[in-house]
Amino acid sequence: MSKIVFKIVTVREWSKATIDGVYSGSADDRRDGFIHLSAQHQLPGTLEKHFKDKGDLVLIAFEASTLGPELKWEQSRGGDLFPHLYGNLSVSEAMWQRHLQNDENGIPRIEEEWFVC
Repeated sequence: MSKIVFKIVTVREWSKATIDGVYSGSADDRRDGFIHLSAQHQLPGTLEKHFKDKGDLVLIAFEASTLGPELKWEQSRGGDLFPHLYGNLSVSEAMWQRHLQNDENGIPRIEEEWFVC
């Protein structure tokens, strides 16, 4: 499985999380009972399907191994295994965060250099 997992959140949600020290999930996460995360190869599809024409977003990277046994890889879209966290994300575990800008089609754009270690 991927060593790095990613969460896409609004700037407002992440700002609140940084004050609280934890991110408890979006309304969709809370409805589903886990925090939806993505592996790097899943980000383009996730951004297009769930975040098109939305602005003010942040992409946050987490080392999968720091999330503990609450991180489960479960089958989802197209049969791919997606990372789901059955708990809260600790803000202190974030490796980095990047603000997302929409491209000309309204899809938040990721930059490949963000993923070069």
